[in-house]
Amino acid sequence: MTEPTAEESQAKQQNKLDNEKTVSVSIPFPNQIYAWYVVIILMLAYTVSFIDRQILSLLVDPIRSDLSISDTEMSLLQGLSFAVFYTLMGLPLGRLADQRSRRGIITIGVFFWSVMTAACGFAKDYWQLFLARMGVGVGEAALSPSAYSIIADIIPPQRLSLAIGVYGIGVFLGAGLAMIIGGTIVGMVGETGSIDFFLVGEIRSWQAVFILVSLPGLLIVALMATIKEPKRRGTIRTSVVNGVDKIQGVPVREVIAYLRANIRTVALHNLAVASLVVALYGGMAWIPTFFKRIHDFGPAEVGLKYGIIILVFGTVGVIFGSWISDRMLAKGVRDAKIRTGMYSAIGVILPSIAFPLIDDPSYALALIAVSTFFMTFAFGAAPAALQEIMPNQMRGQASAIYLCVISLIGLSTGPTAIALITDYVYGYDEAIRYALAIVPAVAMGCAAILFALCLKPYKESLDHLNEWSKYN
Repeated sequence: MTEPTAEESQAKQQNKLDNEKTVSVSIPFPNQIYAWYVVIILMLAYTVSFIDRQILSLLVDPIRSDLSISDTEMSLLQGLSFAVFYTLMGLPLGRLADQRSRRGIITIGVFFWSVMTAACGFAKDYWQLFLARMGVGVGEAALSPSAYSIIADIIPPQRLSLAIGVYGIGVFLGAGLAMIIGGTIVGMVGETGSIDFFLVGEIRSWQAVFILVSLPGLLIVALMATIKEPKRRGTIRTSVVNGVDKIQGVPVREVIAYLRANIRTVALHNLAVASLVVALYGGMAWIPTFFKRIHDFGPAEVGLKYGIIILVFGTVGVIFGSWISDRMLAKGVRDAKIRTGMYSAIGVILPSIAFPLIDDPSYALALIAVSTFFMTFAFGAAPAALQEIMPNQMRGQASAIYLCVISLIGLSTGPTAIALITDYVYGYDEAIRYALAIVPAVAMGCAAILFALCLKPYKESLDHLNEWSKYN
């Protein structure tokens, strides 16, 4: 076979360029009953992901006892083991979501993380459990970049905060159910007890919890088959293949250039949400242990009470915050989504400091409810803000970077910072109450400042997208 001449290569490249085009897709939004059905399915997937992700927080003591590990090693299971591959895989999967079937990516991801959650139930030592948690992170990395992109294509802008907020409810439904389910099972058989599990034989109680919570993922896989890949809207890069327009990926250099043009907005927004997540995930990881060590709650009691708080106040907070954001936007407040995040951070500071220092567990639970309500304000508005300033074929990649930042900082830093302060600053288990007061206070203060600094550049990014769309 002869090598093509320079002229032939140039002609081929020119033909490729001639077949490439950028189009602005303006199509009606799909039937909104169907659109909200899709949002609910994605929310259920997110719920299952958070059950699988957060179940570990209620199993701290039995796993520590069986595997003979410290709080710091336990924190690495809760944070770093999951976060490393969650972030590393999120970036290529986010780019894939901008070019390929987002429904297919989600379906494969749900199946994989469910299998790896079940693998946690068969782990015999610390490193087997560590590797299985990494696998859970790989699978869950497929969900949110694709989900955010799908929702932005099927829900009108004036309802986008609410829709992404409903999707975000999955965080709190999942975490709450993880507490209730895990606490019930461990409470029935004892923290260090064993159970004769169907077809598996005798296993420890914490292993049975992992196997059971892996099963709902199979239902989500089936539900994903009932939805269709939505048509993309906005500015889309295409190429002609066999006479048919095919979506073409935007070159990485263009994505980087666009992000650099909006670097102040993206950096301040991502770091602000990451600060929120430090407090949120740090609290979720260690509040059950706090109630067991300080207030002598059993696993079933703490699972039920804290689980209900997350379910109720987390859900209400997300919906209320998203509603406020959409209402402000309807009244012409262009930075409503960022402003909602700022209000969220300010509202959390005082109750998050107070609850671990109060000796009465009832008052502590009440303050956690208040803190959870305000904490969740931003979890619809903040991701929606990012979708609002990005072109269609950059949304998945921008979401992946966003999730990378908040996971590396939030998932890794939140649980581990609390453990390090407990282990190495104070040096005794009961000092977890002081660590739980310090970390959220610092994190929320940072979040409030960062959101405030983001207000002006965010409006500039909205203007930049309008200008960019005219010439691309």
